[in-house]
Amino acid sequence: MKKKKTALALLAVLLLLVSEAGLAQLRLPGLPQLPNLPPRSDGLLRQRLEPLQAPLEELQGLRQRLSEQLLQRHPRELARDPAGELILRRQLLALPSSASARERLLALPEVRLLEETRLDGLDLGWLLLQVDTALLPRLRALDPEGLYDYQHVYLGSGTVTNAADAPAAAAPPPGPVGLIDSGIDARHPALREIALERFGCAGATRPAAHGTAVASLLAGRDGGFRGALPGATLYAADAYCDAADGGSVQRIAQGLAWLVRERVGVINISLVGPPNQLLQRAVAAAQAKGHLIVAAVGNDGPAAPPLYPAAWPGVVAVTGVDRRRRALPEAGRGPHVMLAAPGSELLAADGSGGYRPLRGTSFAAPLVAALLAAHLPRPDPAAAHEALARLQAEALDLGASGRDEIYGWGLVGESLRTAAPR
Repeated sequence: MKKKKTALALLAVLLLLVSEAGLAQLRLPGLPQLPNLPPRSDGLLRQRLEPLQAPLEELQGLRQRLSEQLLQRHPRELARDPAGELILRRQLLALPSSASARERLLALPEVRLLEETRLDGLDLGWLLLQVDTALLPRLRALDPEGLYDYQHVYLGSGTVTNAADAPAAAAPPPGPVGLIDSGIDARHPALREIALERFGCAGATRPAAHGTAVASLLAGRDGGFRGALPGATLYAADAYCDAADGGSVQRIAQGLAWLVRERVGVINISLVGPPNQLLQRAVAAAQAKGHLIVAAVGNDGPAAPPLYPAAWPGVVAVTGVDRRRRALPEAGRGPHVMLAAPGSELLAADGSGGYRPLRGTSFAAPLVAALLAAHLPRPDPAAAHEALARLQAEALDLGASGRDEIYGWGLVGESLRTAAPR
């Protein structure tokens, strides 16, 4: 009986230690602090689970809060779909299955054609319609073989923290790499000397923090600060332009088509959003031409539904880890996760000419994109497969043996953590 009591006491201590270790992982700078622990009379197992749930729920709300801010800023232009995702008000995208289906669609009195979009390079086009979005189920029913969807808005997936400086990065040989994000501040010291090709905003520049940070992680250099592919030619499509429809399917697809026309082999998209039939078709068209699409899995939490474009087939879905090789607690999980890279304790260019610490899967994705771009400067299906296979073989297996839903094939780019210039 005495041995049994001793064993139970040891078990209780072990469970308590595991609980405290789990809490330590979540007490990170810039993240919501944990609530008080529940009473111990509720049981040790409950004590382990409940403290983990509250902060993850708050992390999952980050994207929701950002979308709410945009909705308040542009109430006439933006709305939400039935699932609560941000969309352009009174706009739908349509790819009718036939000429006759197109005629029937445009003959409807409720439908007005705003634009017939040609995505040159992707061999794809669709119709941008002005119509009550509540009619989407009806349009799908009238043409079951066609593709009809909302004009969804996609958002970035990263936040600022108080991380410490990291050691200087090692860099592979430079090569072109593509980026679809918000605007870039090319006046920043880390980006002044890079070869930058821009697309979007009718030729105007609309710098933004997220795009500037991701660009610096891809190709920036400034003294001791070096991005993952310093000196690379950066092809950057601004999908936001500080406009009400920033981050929409239409803008992302147009940027993707431009990068395909420019024959940039690897394209980084650190944006996340819901599934969208039309954007999926555009991504698949680029993949068929031999481009690798690298995307962040997002920060809605491990229990959240998958986010896109990362979760579409063939997309290189990237999660983030901290300096101790632990998955970021806010990072998405699932069978689509392909690779992990540093996603915290990183420094990147900010909007004031300096450098700020970052965290989030947004900033892990460009490190993987740069590693792939070093071996895939131009689109090529066979070379794309070989470049990805090479990187998978180099990955440090973490978590369960083999590919898993937390780390994918494992960690790459560990030496690419960025430091402040010296």
